[in-house]
Amino acid sequence: MIVWLASFPRSGNTFFRIALHRLYRVPTYVVYDVDGVAAQIGPELMDARARPCTFDEMRASDEVYFVKTHRRRDDPVIADEDRAVYLVRDGRDSVVSWARLNTAGLAGAADYEDRFAAEARAIITRRTGGTGGWGQNVLSWHGSARPDPVRVRFEDLIADPRAAVVAAVAEAAPDFVLDERAEIPSFGELHGREPGFFRSGTTGTHRSELPSDLHDLFWDQPDNAVAMRRNGYR
Repeated sequence: MIVWLASFPRSGNTFFRIALHRLYRVPTYVVYDVDGVAAQIGPELMDARARPCTFDEMRASDEVYFVKTHRRRDDPVIADEDRAVYLVRDGRDSVVSWARLNTAGLAGAADYEDRFAAEARAIITRRTGGTGGWGQNVLSWHGSARPDPVRVRFEDLIADPRAAVVAAVAEAAPDFVLDERAEIPSFGELHGREPGFFRSGTTGTHRSELPSDLHDLFWDQPDNAVAMRRNGYR
């Protein structure tokens, strides 16, 4: 069986994978041919492994495979019957975090803030590719005719990762047994290890980091207002 760990980029997927591995001692996989995050921060944090077989074989197996994806739900490899956990974060914070990550190599440049703003603009207006735009991605999972995934809000995951992950697994894969003694690294510990990737672990970064014209542009995009409202963001 496949359980998709789905999200728009920079919405807590990696932190969820780490907590999931620590609490249940399970490996995690990705939909992509290369796990770029594992290559950057180390595979041991979430026991990231190469897929052992095809998606159809994983789906037909009695074993549960937790597979990360940033793709929309209409991706051909995702079947109607597949279970999923969807991690959602305020779209404006996701944009800021992704743009900061993508421009990290430019930090210190005289025109850095302009380059950051250009990257954020590109993320906000993207409508193509497997990920699509933020609202597109969110609504593809929550607005489809297929069964709704288990939703995990970034704010809840950061505030109490154990409770958030345990509740999600209890619904998506209820036969798993929790390791009661397991400890989850704090976001601060992860930041100390990989500060470029685990940047802040906070909410509301858009208030101070996203220029006002990009705020307006975010709200102008189709689907964003609907997706924000459905997930309790204003």
